[in-house]
Amino acid sequence: MAIKMRILYDSGKKKIKNIANEIKEKYDLGVNAVDVIPPAYSCDKERIVILMISAKGDVKDSIRLFCQELTKDRAQNIALMIDGDKAAANRIREIIGESAGNRTYEEVLYINGGLPILGGSIKPEERETIFAWVDKVLANLK
Repeated sequence: MAIKMRILYDSGKKKIKNIANEIKEKYDLGVNAVDVIPPAYSCDKERIVILMISAKGDVKDSIRLFCQELTKDRAQNIALMIDGDKAAANRIREIIGESAGNRTYEEVLYINGGLPILGGSIKPEERETIFAWVDKVLANLK
């Protein structure tokens, strides 16, 4: 797929990283498409950035600072995959909304990242749900 897309994550859970890498493989993304927050290479004119964040309630300062820098020039569209609660998702959406009018995909995907000490395997039904959500995100790009 020829789309400029990045998957950035902030979590100590192996499952989150595994999901990010599976999305990269399925959509045939570039070498630097998956990275942690803040990424080693900054976002620049990305068509879509998928943020995968483990958070409950308020968000860490590193996430807040990164999201404030996601201007329209850096990321035209943003989608959220949250391992946590609605309060964290709403806070991240507020931060992104304050930074130069990014278009955030309306539907947040809530996932269960599992425990940090487990291997991080993804169940087939979880994989189907995640890929269906990513397909919807891509279909609704502006």
